[in-house]
Amino acid sequence: MKYLMWLLNAAIFFVLFAFALNNQDSVTLKLFFGHSWEAPLVLVLLLVLLIGVFLGVIVMLPLWLRARRHRQRGNTTLFGSETTLMPQDPVDRRHGL
Repeated sequence: MKYLMWLLNAAIFFVLFAFALNNQDSVTLKLFFGHSWEAPLVLVLLLVLLIGVFLGVIVMLPLWLRARRHRQRGNTTLFGSETTLMPQDPVDRRHGL
């Protein structure tokens, strides 16, 4: 399994590397107030990806911290939900419905 994951990671790396080699054309980003920035397409895409990951982490951080705090307190219910996974009364399922 370890070697399979290594091969998968290597395949992903080579696909991304080939993508980077095929997209070396320069693009011009027109920013505010007449400013512009010229960079390779791959660099722009990588920058946008990193900004998206950063914003996703920032948005999820309060939820992760709240879940961690509940876990450290030993609360079994998270966010006030009292639902259980198994119903209290067994359901008669003779017909499979």
